[in-house]
Amino acid sequence: MSLRLTVIGTGYLGATHAVCMAELGHEVLGVDVDPDKIGALRAGRVPFYEPELEQLLAKHTASGRLRFTTSYEEAAEFGQVHFLCVGTPQRKGSDAADLTYVDAVVEALGPHLTRPALVAGKSTVPVGTAARLARRLAELAPAGARAELAWNPEFLREGFAVQDTLRPDRLVLGVRSAAAEALLREVYAPVIAAGTPVVTTDFPTAELVKTAANAFLATKISFINAMAEVCEAADADVSVLARAIGHDERIGARFLRAGVGFGGGCLPKDIRAFVARAEELGTGRSLAFLREVDAINLRRRDRVVELARELCGGSLLGKRVGVLGAAFKPESDDIRDSPSLNVAARLRLDGADVSVYDPKAMDNARKSHPLLGYALSAEDAVRGAEVVLHLTEWREFRELDPAALAPLAHHPRIVDGRGALDAAAWTDAGWDFHSLGRAPGAFKAAP
Repeated sequence: MSLRLTVIGTGYLGATHAVCMAELGHEVLGVDVDPDKIGALRAGRVPFYEPELEQLLAKHTASGRLRFTTSYEEAAEFGQVHFLCVGTPQRKGSDAADLTYVDAVVEALGPHLTRPALVAGKSTVPVGTAARLARRLAELAPAGARAELAWNPEFLREGFAVQDTLRPDRLVLGVRSAAAEALLREVYAPVIAAGTPVVTTDFPTAELVKTAANAFLATKISFINAMAEVCEAADADVSVLARAIGHDERIGARFLRAGVGFGGGCLPKDIRAFVARAEELGTGRSLAFLREVDAINLRRRDRVVELARELCGGSLLGKRVGVLGAAFKPESDDIRDSPSLNVAARLRLDGADVSVYDPKAMDNARKSHPLLGYALSAEDAVRGAEVVLHLTEWREFRELDPAALAPLAHHPRIVDGRGALDAAAWTDAGWDFHSLGRAPGAFKAAP
């Protein structure tokens, strides 16, 4: 059955959710206070890169199933369910989450809710936020208690957001009534029918599911990077270590690839906000380890800079460095807290002549870091380089021909900051190959 849904906030989360809800068969109205965003979406343009999304946007705007507006009054009149999808960035001068945008949605939408409606939060928020918003919504809405709140956290991976919305690995429904649960189950009926597990719970548990999942993932990534630090000191091989412990079904092999660490707009700020909220609740000691998780992650960037300096003879001054990657992860143009750009910027401050290339994130990188040098291709980034740093795991970079690239570099030296390249192929092609957590002697050219 088709429902009338609004999606408030048309950034990465909101635009993706709006398009995918239309794909599930619902009538959808996207809402944003930014007229430029709304204008672009109405014209069929997604203001960021995400595979499949622009095609689905064009499909559903053309059919009329998906529309966009800047009017909260129109949204309230239209929607049966209102999805709250605005950002919760890190608060300036603090590790805590900034809930300005979340609060603004409730303040703007609430007074227009004159009939029964469900407001379903998807944004990542500190535990306790939903209960506070529910109280405020009841105060503002003319419909009173018939304007209900639910919390339905998102679990999107950039580069796989469409798949993660249409075929999620789980749905979490934080609700206070059977009616709210029934309505959300109706929204996701095709997804549930396909076998997606549904976890129904209370507000605080629903809020904690997302932050706990991100904290666990960040911990796993930083764990293997901490092992990489030890392996480097002990002349051990972290890739073999990871493979060996990954066979243990209690541990699993996923996210055990050592490298330059995580970035993006979620993991770093979410684990910091989680610790900040735990401290407010008086349980800060329970999450104190997450501060070291964060520190380990940032140290990996330090290590790449140090290694580049070592390979350039102890000084980066005037040395050309090619950087492959600007986005924080492949299949995205998102550069928020990008390890690649952070390393590139630090190299430039140390006097290096840096040349960055990324398949999708060049425009965003130029706007954010205008003083860096930018290449037209991976080959252009390598040309004349004293050392090349592979820092974003694009397929394009994994498929480069090291033999063809070697003559372009001034010195064929590469640091694989993602542990994703074929070390034997690069070494056989004459490259001095380095990978975090693996002793240089592990890579020897074939006889």
